[in-house]
Amino acid sequence: MKKIVLTGGGTAGHVTPNIALFPALREANFEIHYIGSYEGIEKRLIEDYEIPYYGIATGKFRRYFDLKNFTDPLRVLKGYTEAKKILKQIKPDVLFSKGGFVSVPVVRAANSLGIPCIIHESDMTPGLANKLCIPAASKVCCNFPETLQMLPKEKAVLTGSPIRAELRQGNRIAALDLCKFTANKPVIMVIGGSLGAAAINKTVRDALPMLLEDFQVIHICGKEKVDNLLLNVPGYKQFEYVKTELKDLFALADVVVSRAGANAICELLALKKPNVLIPLSAKSSRGDQILNARSFEAQGFSLIIDEDDLIDSVLVEKILEVYFSRQIYIDAMGKSDQLGSIQTIMKLIHEAVSK
Repeated sequence: MKKIVLTGGGTAGHVTPNIALFPALREANFEIHYIGSYEGIEKRLIEDYEIPYYGIATGKFRRYFDLKNFTDPLRVLKGYTEAKKILKQIKPDVLFSKGGFVSVPVVRAANSLGIPCIIHESDMTPGLANKLCIPAASKVCCNFPETLQMLPKEKAVLTGSPIRAELRQGNRIAALDLCKFTANKPVIMVIGGSLGAAAINKTVRDALPMLLEDFQVIHICGKEKVDNLLLNVPGYKQFEYVKTELKDLFALADVVVSRAGANAICELLALKKPNVLIPLSAKSSRGDQILNARSFEAQGFSLIIDEDDLIDSVLVEKILEVYFSRQIYIDAMGKSDQLGSIQTIMKLIHEAVSK
């Protein structure tokens, strides 16, 4: 049996693409191991999959001044030593990294042991952790055509992001029952995102009188952000968070309004869901969502609303524009080179093992 170590963490976006690879890896007879931080989100997400999990010390890489900048390098060195010890015990044939600061000591340790490393960059511009890993990688997977120009030519591969197979298996009827919606009116799904969702939530609720004239609205608004005064509005269903039912809600949605995190929009691409993207502003992030969204708009997959321009009338206008042109967006997404990511990544993994 071949062995693979997966790593990545810090946010769910650095873990769920790894999880999406599990079925294909098992089908290919790989023994799977996971290295993450001691108590990070990756540990909680991996617990459900009966995969050996190993925690190591981690330190964050920051571009700004913080007192922890003086102590975290020591934690990274400790994590490197711990990762090297774990890898010597497992003796994997290959390592796949989805990024995040936990991945740096693992990738560097694997490289020092001669273990081939494949890393994946979700955003258009590589983050700091992946920049530190690229020299140690044999291949660098990416989601956007523009990213290829920023990576070593001999390493860069446009793969798209691995998407969980269950997302493609949604039941539209189950979602209608869950939301108490009718079958003869189109559905908008709004995914606010956990960070900075307040502006989207407020605008959606301000726009409800206009939206509900033509659509039914699913609103995933975030923890403790449900508006109790709107619980009984016909055609409007709020959720704090959705897990197993997400696939059904996707199957029901005609248009999706979303933040522009790389994994979120890659799911929309894989499912061929026409969408309106509201990226996090540069004031709230390093600007990666803005670049992600612009790439998708340029490829004909999405329409963008800048958060600074977000008001109810603009939101309704963009939703209507996408809805009435939805087949154009679906056709564009169907021609994308970023589909079939799991098969492409599995081919790279097999090639790394065979070498």
